[in-house]
Amino acid sequence: MQFSDILGQEYIKNHLTTSALLGRIPHAQLFIGPEGSGALAMAIAYSQFVLCNNLDNENSGGNDSCNLKFKSLSHPDLHFVYPNVTNEDVKTKPKSLDFIGDWREFISLNPYGSLFDWYTHLGVQNKQGEIRVDDAQDILKSLALKSYEGGYKIMIVWMADKMNIAASNKLLKLLEEPPEKTLFILISENEEDIIQTIRSRCQVMHFGALPENIIAEALVSRLNVAVKTATIIAHQAQGNYNKALHLLHEDSEDFPFEKWFVDWVRAAFRAKGNATAILDLISWSEEISGLGREAQKKFLNYCIDMFRQALLLNYQTEKLVYIETKVDKFKLENFAPFVNGNNINAIFSELSDAIYHIERNGNAKIILTDLSIKLTRLIHKK
Repeated sequence: MQFSDILGQEYIKNHLTTSALLGRIPHAQLFIGPEGSGALAMAIAYSQFVLCNNLDNENSGGNDSCNLKFKSLSHPDLHFVYPNVTNEDVKTKPKSLDFIGDWREFISLNPYGSLFDWYTHLGVQNKQGEIRVDDAQDILKSLALKSYEGGYKIMIVWMADKMNIAASNKLLKLLEEPPEKTLFILISENEEDIIQTIRSRCQVMHFGALPENIIAEALVSRLNVAVKTATIIAHQAQGNYNKALHLLHEDSEDFPFEKWFVDWVRAAFRAKGNATAILDLISWSEEISGLGREAQKKFLNYCIDMFRQALLLNYQTEKLVYIETKVDKFKLENFAPFVNGNNINAIFSELSDAIYHIERNGNAKIILTDLSIKLTRLIHKK
């Protein structure tokens, strides 16, 4: 992968190439960035720059055969670990190597893809993956061997915050005493979810959300999107190139988040003093609880965004509003007066708690029903 394929993040590109050319390569680096910022793509491009001895900032001019291996992500000194889960083909003790073919295909399709996209690619949206101790054991085995080409061995750990305790402890020991010429690149969207002992042993690089103009230019130049359409999508993507791609292809229709949200708040609004509306909320909870846990978490995060957008409209900051509603007879500006400084913190807290409990395998129907009943009280708070 060429550095020129990566959108924005010029400072990080320059820092990584300059430090590599000077021979100052930290053995453990932690790339922190929001979804769609390009942290994984940057890690792969950086690995290619280091392993192939490339000579310029466009990641070329080095070992041609090495660069060719990177096109298929098949370089023998490049290793990946990522969250995984059992499926129809791997029914017990899953580990990253079991899915390496799927992983290479996933990255080739979209190196900006999210964790939810990865689970969708595997067809396991109803499960939550993790990085287990078997993966950590494979890391030990892979890095104990000499490199095939006599240079660095690189281990990219994607979504490192999904490591369980046993895997984290094994990796920690390796980070404390790394083999010679070994480079770890850990990637996460949430720095605080990485255990402190691992964070303290890594050089941290922070990726910012992408500017709107960068996303718009990429949509125009790479996908031949009309300038006006690209500008609208870039604004709605809020710095997330992966979201921009989904908006462009209207992939969100597979999960009608907006319809579910509108049905929910309408039922919650009617439920005050109307016992029959409670049945609508229970039915809604049953429908959402039938989704996979990753889809449930994604939807609840979408709800947080919708409430935040309504609050911005209520406080007359229209320029910061990027969501355009499509559900019939629902207008965000009409809903906005019901979201204010007196209830937004409580609404955000309840949604965050629901995400927390779902992530820890709580009963989704009970969690969502409880959340819905609380919303009926909060949405009427003046």
